Amino acid sequence: MSTPETSRFVRLRVELVLEIEDADAVTKRALQRLAGDTEMPDEERAHAEGAVTEDTAEAIAYLVDPFDLVNEVPGVELQQASWSSERIEYDPDSPDWDLDDDDVEEDEEEGIG
Repeated sequence: MSTPETSRFVRLRVELVLEIEDADAVTKRALQRLAGDTEMPDEERAHAEGAVTEDTAEAIAYLVDPFDLVNEVPGVELQQASWSSERIEYDPDSPDWDLDDDDVEEDEEEGIG
């Protein structure tokens, strides 16, 4: 691809840490969304219902859709997306969670700053 072609594509990396305050509400909403998905085959729906019921992280993954992040951005068409969720140990005071440090390291690797 030539430089003008490749510059049309942007990889957007987003990392979120969510605190689940009401796991039952998250699960209930995921199950409601599953029930409203008329295009999902019954076998796949049964599997998804089991997953979101057993694991709140799975429910979050089902509820969060990357398309929703960009669908109203003018001039942008989502080409590809993947996402996952997992339970983690989180300490907001730990230096491991300082997002600014990650940004500095990536900038240095790319020769910026």
